[in-house]
Amino acid sequence: MFCEASKLPDNVFELKQVISSLQASSEEKELQYQADIEILKEQVAFLRDKLFGRKSEKYPLDLNPPQLLLFDEPGDISSDQATSSDEEIEVPAHKRKKPGRKPLPKDLPRVNVIHDLTEEEKVCDCGCQMSRIGTEESEKLDIIPAKIRVIHHIRYKYACKSCEGVESEQGAVKIAPVPEQLIPKSIATAGLLAYVLTSKFVDHLPFYRQEGQFKRIGVDLSRATMANWAIKVAERCNPLLSLLQTEMHSGPLVQIDETTVQVLKELGRENTKKSYMWLFRGGPPDKPALIFQSGYAVYSTKHNML
Repeated sequence: MFCEASKLPDNVFELKQVISSLQASSEEKELQYQADIEILKEQVAFLRDKLFGRKSEKYPLDLNPPQLLLFDEPGDISSDQATSSDEEIEVPAHKRKKPGRKPLPKDLPRVNVIHDLTEEEKVCDCGCQMSRIGTEESEKLDIIPAKIRVIHHIRYKYACKSCEGVESEQGAVKIAPVPEQLIPKSIATAGLLAYVLTSKFVDHLPFYRQEGQFKRIGVDLSRATMANWAIKVAERCNPLLSLLQTEMHSGPLVQIDETTVQVLKELGRENTKKSYMWLFRGGPPDKPALIFQSGYAVYSTKHNML
């Protein structure tokens, strides 16, 4: 606030004091104005973001207790704080990870490929034979594509040429027994069945895509055949499912998740009818058992599935 000229003192020393106080007051108000301006800028930016920004993360307005202020209210800034000099602080040292690819697992099999110079290249320009002083090594990751093969079973037959089987109760000819198969009279081994089902239910690779993969390696294996294999393997797994159900009921509770799906072109059912998928989890808490089932049973019979 400026004083009137008639009220100013005539003494030079008093005039200097008045000017000094006015200057200090002006600087203090200037700092206060700058702080208020910064706060107002932040509030304007926040409101512009609320009006024109993304609305995917809205905060509720009816919180109890209510939402606190996002910005500090402008307060008095003392001249001591405003004019304080910058303080030096010591930042502790920190560790930084060196960028680079992770080393390859040590348990993977390794094949050494030696790269050497020819005998002519081992001769120096001066005519002397060069000596090996070290090596430079690097590792590359390789993969062998899936190979398919045919297991040719040969069962030898034996017969007695002396009595021609007259004195034998088991007949004239003996042959080695047929090895146990997961699906009798099928061309699929246990390894092929595990590969097909793992690709289907773990890697989410449909049967028609697997059919194309087998065609690329020269094997005609239809999706209908693989679907029949999956059904028969599921039937052979019924004893295992019974053990899982018993283990599931041994726990303190059973958790069930139900998901509705729509199955198209299902025999005997319209496309508008709902089908279901159920996931059951139970058993001891440290060793839970999981069972996945699907179908279109009604609620009165679904609870009898376990």
